[in-house]
Amino acid sequence: MIASELIAKVRKIEIKTRGLSNHVFAGQYHSAFKGQGMAFSEVREYQYGDPIRSIDWNVTARFNKPFVKIFEEERELTVMLLVDVSGSNEFGTRSRFKREFMTELAAVLAFSAIQNNDKIGVILFSDRIERFIPPKKGKSHILRIILELLEFKPSSKGTDLPEALRYLTHAIKKRATAFLISDFMIDDPSNLARLNDALRLANRKHDLIILQANDPGERVLPDIGLVRLKDPESGETRWIDTSSKRTRQALTDWWSILQRELTGVFKRSGVDFVTLSTNEDYVNPLMQLFKKRGRR
Repeated sequence: MIASELIAKVRKIEIKTRGLSNHVFAGQYHSAFKGQGMAFSEVREYQYGDPIRSIDWNVTARFNKPFVKIFEEERELTVMLLVDVSGSNEFGTRSRFKREFMTELAAVLAFSAIQNNDKIGVILFSDRIERFIPPKKGKSHILRIILELLEFKPSSKGTDLPEALRYLTHAIKKRATAFLISDFMIDDPSNLARLNDALRLANRKHDLIILQANDPGERVLPDIGLVRLKDPESGETRWIDTSSKRTRQALTDWWSILQRELTGVFKRSGVDFVTLSTNEDYVNPLMQLFKKRGRR
């Protein structure tokens, strides 16, 4: 992608996602992701109805009239985006690839974070840690993140979700709000057990939220005859007869089983999660997730 096209694409994503962050998600994000506690702000004279436990007795004695302590929520958070850049995300059967969809999700969250004066950092991963961008504030930092997500070329095509979570727990010492954005295309059942353990450990140290991105072509195989398909992670190619009802049903069954097992892993780990599709609007599902967290 040439520089002018890349800048135009970054700008397009900025306009859309910044608008959503400012006008749609701002209040819900603030209530859904809270700070680390309350910090002392100031003292003021006692007013009728103030709780007695908030009285500052030292200041009261000094001025011979009651004063109370005022506390404010420690709002500033560190927000980490763990974004899957493996080969399986170079797939899409509608207007965009999963990777483009994930970039937009990450941008919405990033602009929501800076709208609330939070720091934002990124971990790009495949089956290894591809890039770590330390948490910072500011619009220029967000634009750098969007540019990285659009332009970054991973050195590997595989996926290792537990490794990304392990890196998060070691690299970020202070408790953070972390969004794990991935398609969770797991074909080896043994990896589900590893993922379960990794999610549990990461969620114990950080506030972890999962955004699963998928494409309708992964759930339902269209009847288009004999086609040659390639696994973008392993490089393996295979001819598939999509006119076979049995073949199409096998894919649908595999997807249903995987989703059922993943849902079980997420729930056992105590992690909030939402599944989003490239052909559907992500605004309402994210709003529902934020509202659910805000009610706690």
